[in-house]
Amino acid sequence: MRPTLRPPAAKRLAGQARRPVYRARDHQTRSVMHNHRWRAFSALDDWVGKEARPISLRQLMVFGRSLNEQRLLSSANYVRTELPRRIAHRIRDMQTLPYCVVANHHFNDVYELYYDAFDKFRRLPEIRSLEENDSFCRDISTTLKAHLSVIPKLAMGILEVSADDLMPAEELDLFMNAILRSRISRRVIAEQHLSLTETFHSPAFEPGVTVPDSDFVGKVFLKCNAADVIQRCGQAVLDLARSAYGDGVALPEIMLAGHQDANFPFILSHIEYVIGELLRNSVQSLIERQIQDGHAGRRPPPIEVTICESSKHVAIRVSDQGGGIPRDVLPHLWSFCKGPKSQQILANLTRVPRMAATLQEVRVHDPPESEVKASAAMASYVSSLSSLTSRPPNLRLGMGLPLSRIYAEYWAGGLELQSLWGYGVDVFLHVSKLGNKNEQLLKRAMMDAV
Repeated sequence: MRPTLRPPAAKRLAGQARRPVYRARDHQTRSVMHNHRWRAFSALDDWVGKEARPISLRQLMVFGRSLNEQRLLSSANYVRTELPRRIAHRIRDMQTLPYCVVANHHFNDVYELYYDAFDKFRRLPEIRSLEENDSFCRDISTTLKAHLSVIPKLAMGILEVSADDLMPAEELDLFMNAILRSRISRRVIAEQHLSLTETFHSPAFEPGVTVPDSDFVGKVFLKCNAADVIQRCGQAVLDLARSAYGDGVALPEIMLAGHQDANFPFILSHIEYVIGELLRNSVQSLIERQIQDGHAGRRPPPIEVTICESSKHVAIRVSDQGGGIPRDVLPHLWSFCKGPKSQQILANLTRVPRMAATLQEVRVHDPPESEVKASAAMASYVSSLSSLTSRPPNLRLGMGLPLSRIYAEYWAGGLELQSLWGYGVDVFLHVSKLGNKNEQLLKRAMMDAV
């Protein structure tokens, strides 16, 4: 059974398809059609019929705070059954894309990675011992490292398909949103289990002992202080700017105001990525406006970051006077297709073979231990993230804002932006303070409705 075109897309392609492009890639299309991995089979159908079982940060916290062997094995078996369930839905999404889209070699590479992971994890038997769990963790680690190429491959595939007008940008963005949310969800549960296993094997671990509120439970930081995160990300962003523009360019000050004691449970890499991207955009805009005006040595206006805490939410506003967003760029701001800048971004992506989507991968150096105000676990966590992958500090990939919005919305938050062309930008980040909202996953019904 071949992948099927959805009727609306089929009609559009019939009327708009650019035949020379399609013929040029016909050999790729045939290779996809004859690859047995693209054919429907009962195992995939069975797993697609199972909906993902979403979790919340609070569930991760409560489950991991009193860790013992039984809970660790229960966590292992949840991950063992949930990974193939979530991957299966994304495989089916790719199978329902038009032929001329899935023939793109970037998409095909991602499909192969997903298929291999699905086939591996669906075959694993129930995990009954610590030894079996250790073997399972090695499988998870291997898969996570192999999938570091997924984000740049997807981004390049989206840009190439969009440039050839093979599929509407709105549908490509919906597909990208679904596949990236699912990727985040799988890495959350997988990395959480790896972290719990590491904790369990730690010499200092005592089964059943409750974790202090100031510490991590797995990858969940129980009391993520907004001001600390902003200051830490701000310093990292200024270091990046100094590395990119040189010592002769004056850097803006990052001014913090509002409820600086606000804290909330969160996965540190998620919130750091979002805050880091927002501050990077502001710093770059301010510096480049000063350079354009011939005032590179003059200090730009400050970036104002305001924290507002309520009973259920924490809101963070980032305001700059960097000139705002050009009108021709604004319509493509939240899109992965990127409009007039797509070719330059595509060229930049070829320099990034792997991407973890963390702030740490673009840091010039790790912060001194004295600057990290959390536990020793956080310092270890930051260093381990830095070693995953790296990319040039000022390389623009065109996905910072759309990916930040996905991270924000994943835990039932939000990200909004207001631009005043000629003056500056205000960005508003909303975070759930209680951690009691389930992860926000796109269901297949939402994809099929396109």
